[in-house]
Amino acid sequence: MLAAVGGEQVTAARVRVVVVDDDALVRTGLRLMLGGSDVVELVGEAGDGHEGLTVVERERPDVVLMDIRMPGLDGLAATRRLTERGSGARVIVLTTFDTDEMVLTALRHGAAGFLLKDTPPAELVDAVVRVARGEPMLSPSVTAQVITAATRTPDDTREKQARERVSRLTDREREVAVAIGRGLSNAEIAAELYLGLATVKTHIGRLFTKLEASNRVQIALCVHDAGLT
Repeated sequence: MLAAVGGEQVTAARVRVVVVDDDALVRTGLRLMLGGSDVVELVGEAGDGHEGLTVVERERPDVVLMDIRMPGLDGLAATRRLTERGSGARVIVLTTFDTDEMVLTALRHGAAGFLLKDTPPAELVDAVVRVARGEPMLSPSVTAQVITAATRTPDDTREKQARERVSRLTDREREVAVAIGRGLSNAEIAAELYLGLATVKTHIGRLFTKLEASNRVQIALCVHDAGLT
């Protein structure tokens, strides 16, 4: 059985999701939104980062919807710890969006997506499914803010590290990395560079290793820091 999501098909096996947010009302809203979908399944909830880490370790979800501002261990620290622990869960940060630098920090800590809390239900479900497949997902306004923050706060050390990592790439890998930095999907990269989809996926796998990235967003940020976009 297949279900259409965002114009594509995914298998009937539902995406397992954990929600981490200190606002009970927000958790209730997300529970209702996710509960109305037949392609995602809410498997756990937590009210702070510490509890969130415990729930994620126990439930082993595909995706975590993570609030940034929480008492105790906030979403930034919790995301970083999940990355450090090698968790297979991909994190989508949810926020009312009040600081663009916080967005950038979350992405550098390993978040695979960043969405506003007022994202419509259908778009939220679509984002969860896409992130579970390994695609980055940012709200359009968030994307603009991330670019602004990245260009406004140059970091010589970060730029040097990014350039060193990029220097490890072959010419074709660099082209694929730049395409990811432009937000292209695998299919779009394949069409633009005249490559097979399997070849694109192979190049991306090598990019994760050479650029020391855990997701496509981090590849895009590395490419930006190196001055290639």
